[in-house]
Amino acid sequence: MKRHRDLVLIGIATLTLVAAGCTKKTPISKDTLPAPKPEIAQSTPPRAEVPSRTEATPTPTAETPRSRFPDAATRKRIDELLGRIEDAYFDYDKHTLRTDAIKTLESDSRELRDIIVQYPDYKLTIEGHCDERGSAEYNMMLGQARAEAAKKYLVGVGIPSDQLGMISYGKEKPACQEHDEACWQKNRRIHIVAMAK
Repeated sequence: MKRHRDLVLIGIATLTLVAAGCTKKTPISKDTLPAPKPEIAQSTPPRAEVPSRTEATPTPTAETPRSRFPDAATRKRIDELLGRIEDAYFDYDKHTLRTDAIKTLESDSRELRDIIVQYPDYKLTIEGHCDERGSAEYNMMLGQARAEAAKKYLVGVGIPSDQLGMISYGKEKPACQEHDEACWQKNRRIHIVAMAK
């Protein structure tokens, strides 16, 4: 049994030495160090640039549309021009503009044009008239032809065609009621008026 005890003591001593040898520190050199792990670059999303708020940017607004119909002061001026443009007169049974009729239309038609082209919804009516001679049907056609001759002239001056309406009254609306040449001459005419709204 002594032998058994000696063996146990030898085993414990051996284990103690082995355990002590394991805890012994050896000096570390650069060569024995493990290679450093490469650092993983963390990708951070770039910061979004926030615009500085120094001044509020005005919101663009649509331009206020211009009126397509003249105001009261402009309508008054148009009425003055229409009042100055005398009726253009025609020869008996004719629808061609005479020289004096052209001068009548020319006098204020350019200023009238310059105004009304700015207001596309504003329209004028050219009335065609005849004297009492001839049938009602014939005078309606002749009055229309006279209105068309005046319209053609005014379009030539620059007034848009779609702003000029026409109507023939034939012999239905005479300017004069006498039955002589002086009166008949006053009835063979065109007359320009502002079209009713």
